[in-house]
Amino acid sequence: MGKFKVLNKSELQNNESKVVNVNEDSIAVFNVEGEYFAINDRCSHAEASLSEGEVYDCKVECPLHGAEFDLRTGEALTPPASKAVVCYQITTDENSIYIEVDDNA
Repeated sequence: MGKFKVLNKSELQNNESKVVNVNEDSIAVFNVEGEYFAINDRCSHAEASLSEGEVYDCKVECPLHGAEFDLRTGEALTPPASKAVVCYQITTDENSIYIEVDDNA
């Protein structure tokens, strides 16, 4: 596992998301009421960017077909998606946001 600094906290406002690239993976990072989450940016159902979806109740809704994903686990919660997306471990310090990514992937 590698730990990568991806953003400064000041770059991700409350209830906002941003896409970062780590080891050629596009990862959506979310700030939900001061808690940070990271999942693969691509919907498991179709090629849509989850970072562009609506966030509520610690879920993100795919902007293309409305499938919902749990930001804590990556689990697909509603159709048409049936497969989870990869969920990444996040850590923070006073100023920065870090993601842990498998170096061998």
